[in-house]
Amino acid sequence: MIRQTKVKTPRRPAPKKPSNTQKDPVGVYCRVRPLGAEDEECCIEVISNTTIQLHAPDGLKANRNGEYKETQYSFKKVFGIKTTQRELFEDVAKPLVEDLTHCKNGLLFTYGVTGSGKTHTMTGSPGQGGLLPRSLDMIFNSIGPYQAKRFVFKPDDKNGMEVQTQVDALLDRQKRDSQTNVPKTPSRRILDPEFADMISPEEAYKADGVDEDSSYSVFVSYIEIYNNYIYDLLEETPFDPIKPKWNVAGIPLRHNTEFIQPQSKILREDQNHNMYVAGCTEVEVKSTEEAFEVFWRGQKKRRIANTQLNRESSRSHSVFIIKLAQAPLDADGDNVLQDKNQVNVSQLCLVDLAGSERTSRTRAEGSRLREAGNINQSLMTLRTCIEVLRENQMCGMNKMVPYRDSKVTHLFKNYFDGEGKVRMVVCVNPKADDYEETLLVMRFAEMTQEVEVARPVDRPICGFAAGRRQKNQAFKEELTHRLEERGGPVDGESQTVLSQLLQSFTPLPPCEISGPNDDVTLPKLIEALEKRHKIRQMMIGEYNKTANMLKSILQEQDSNVLSKDNFIQEQRGKLGEKDKMIQNQKNEIDRLEKKSKMLEYKIEILQKTTNIYEEDKRSLRHELESREQRLQREVSDKRRMEARMQGIVTDAKLKWEKECERRVNAKQLEMQNKLWVKDEKLKQLKAIVTEGKTENRQPHRPSREKDKDPPKRSASPSPVPTGPPVRPLHRRSHSAGGERWVDHKPTTNVDLDTVMQPNIPNAIKVTAPSEKALSKCDKYVLTHQEVASDGEIQTKLIKGEVFKTRGGGQSVQFTDIETLKQESPISASRKRRSAETGPAQEGEPMEGDWTDVETRCSVAVEMRTGSNLGPGYQHHGYPKRKKP
Repeated sequence: MIRQTKVKTPRRPAPKKPSNTQKDPVGVYCRVRPLGAEDEECCIEVISNTTIQLHAPDGLKANRNGEYKETQYSFKKVFGIKTTQRELFEDVAKPLVEDLTHCKNGLLFTYGVTGSGKTHTMTGSPGQGGLLPRSLDMIFNSIGPYQAKRFVFKPDDKNGMEVQTQVDALLDRQKRDSQTNVPKTPSRRILDPEFADMISPEEAYKADGVDEDSSYSVFVSYIEIYNNYIYDLLEETPFDPIKPKWNVAGIPLRHNTEFIQPQSKILREDQNHNMYVAGCTEVEVKSTEEAFEVFWRGQKKRRIANTQLNRESSRSHSVFIIKLAQAPLDADGDNVLQDKNQVNVSQLCLVDLAGSERTSRTRAEGSRLREAGNINQSLMTLRTCIEVLRENQMCGMNKMVPYRDSKVTHLFKNYFDGEGKVRMVVCVNPKADDYEETLLVMRFAEMTQEVEVARPVDRPICGFAAGRRQKNQAFKEELTHRLEERGGPVDGESQTVLSQLLQSFTPLPPCEISGPNDDVTLPKLIEALEKRHKIRQMMIGEYNKTANMLKSILQEQDSNVLSKDNFIQEQRGKLGEKDKMIQNQKNEIDRLEKKSKMLEYKIEILQKTTNIYEEDKRSLRHELESREQRLQREVSDKRRMEARMQGIVTDAKLKWEKECERRVNAKQLEMQNKLWVKDEKLKQLKAIVTEGKTENRQPHRPSREKDKDPPKRSASPSPVPTGPPVRPLHRRSHSAGGERWVDHKPTTNVDLDTVMQPNIPNAIKVTAPSEKALSKCDKYVLTHQEVASDGEIQTKLIKGEVFKTRGGGQSVQFTDIETLKQESPISASRKRRSAETGPAQEGEPMEGDWTDVETRCSVAVEMRTGSNLGPGYQHHGYPKRKKP
């Protein structure tokens, strides 16, 4: 048993298109039609030849601010209500027709709401021809003398063209002429009055640069896209009177004898991956009138279809395709070159899109609602494709464009992929009723302008010499002239003899023999035949003579052609050498460009490296500066520490000197007392021994004021004598101004119930300095209490200014000290000497460590960024060195 396996057909790879970095944006134009009535409200204003402005009508809801929003939109060019059809064609369609004659494709479509003037712009009216008839007229005015005979070019039903021989073309022409339903083209065509006089002769245009050594033929086709189905408007549908006819909605037609719904067509892809309508009728036309007559025949069929199907003409998209087949002449310049690869087919598509509308406003129902839905869906697909193309180009993305979602976008996808120019005419109606639809159209047009389409590449030209048609025509004229003119005696004599011989042909005598004895008829016949034989021999001689002369002329022409061929080959050799030089130069340019790009890349890398090094250099320099500043601070701290230690050593030295002196004095006093006691005892003993019992005297030790202990004072203030009540007054700091202060009062301070108290207005009171408080103030004051030399409590107000540090914190620089001191009227107003205090106990701070005011005031407050513990609070106390 043989098992059959399904093998998928491999997908044909897409042809490699030549890299073309040059792109052109889609040309979007705007045309404003006049209002239907003068008193009708207008919502569009033409500001300049490239800008229009939309005004919201009075009945429209305003925005959130209660104002009507006015929007402006820019186009490549704006055509006002006074613009003529000729001006519109000259700016929009004329460049596309010129590209068509140079083997380049073009797409032109009109877009807008229903009733905005799209059909008038595309077709026009008698005396005011639109873009379509003017394009046809310009094409035939340009290629008229160079058109090939009918049926020389023949469509191959695969979106290509074949070149037939002269015999096959002649047979096809005879077959066409023999058909009864195809009338011969008269010398003067009687035109339909509906499309007669579309274009006046003075408005005719002609393309420049048409190749005279090529032969041209024009083919037109006309299709309609209705409900996302494609129909051929030029197809000849046979009539079947028995079979009932139904429309696409399943409704029987009203007049079966007038219209039969044609079969829908499908889209296919040719060998070059271009989309085309398979089985579409392509009619070869030879004049503007004939082409427009074919178009009008399709228009009439479309009208009949609209009438029978009960729909409007704006419910479908119409596409009129103009194909221009171009092939070079052969080397003789007489016939078209029989090479299919040399045939170039370019096409111009003129599309009249269906009008966009809102079903909520038109209140469509039934089949009309379905038609509107299909139209809006196809237009929405077109907007989506444009939006995806713009997003891919602007953001560098590679999203898939949904061309296949609609027949319109699928048919013309090659144009957006770089197969030709794309232009759009946005038709707008300025009446206020279409404001919302017009706003959507403007947004779509604005988005379409941002899409860029690759510029089409010039197609290769045949390698034959230029001017072949003119040379062939000149050769024919010269040969005819030489054969007809009398160039010399030999030629003149031969022409005379030839004319005499032709005139000497006498009719043959009667050949009937009367009887066996008739000797006259046969001799006369023989004589006449002999004369004719002589004349024939003479004619053969003249013919040979003329043939020899023609052969010599042809040999001369062949020698000239050979010499010219040799010259051409020589020139081609030189051209090949030049091409090689150009190719070498191009290779060198490519190499230099690659080298330049590599050097630019290296320069960019070096620039980035330099920037990194510069950044490191700046960071290292900043770190070095910070370290230098820290080193300077450490040096200054070291110096202050040295000065402080020197002061401490000096104070300790002085203190110990005083202590030693005091101890020596105390020892001396003790020894003196002991000596005095011994003296007294000796005196008493001597008195007892010598004098007997005497009255004893009590020894009296001399008192010293310095041996007395000073009265101890409590930290609390001395009692105030009673008297009349005193109004408490507040002492104001000398520096109190309009600045903001931080009043720092530690919790260890003793509350003194004195009358005079420091009062600082506009101050933030804190018990510990904080970054938040210092950042809000300009001044700082610290309330410090200490025991004075006389035992009283002394209050000092240490003031400073707040500065911002480089690290993002705050620092305080102290500038002034105010001392508040109270005295007791009972105690002496003298200072205690440091010698009166006994020797310092072990582990207790020595006097002088914190009694110096400057030492106690050396306080630095610094906030550091990122610290969660608040500002760093450091006290640096250095004793003031006293003068000896």
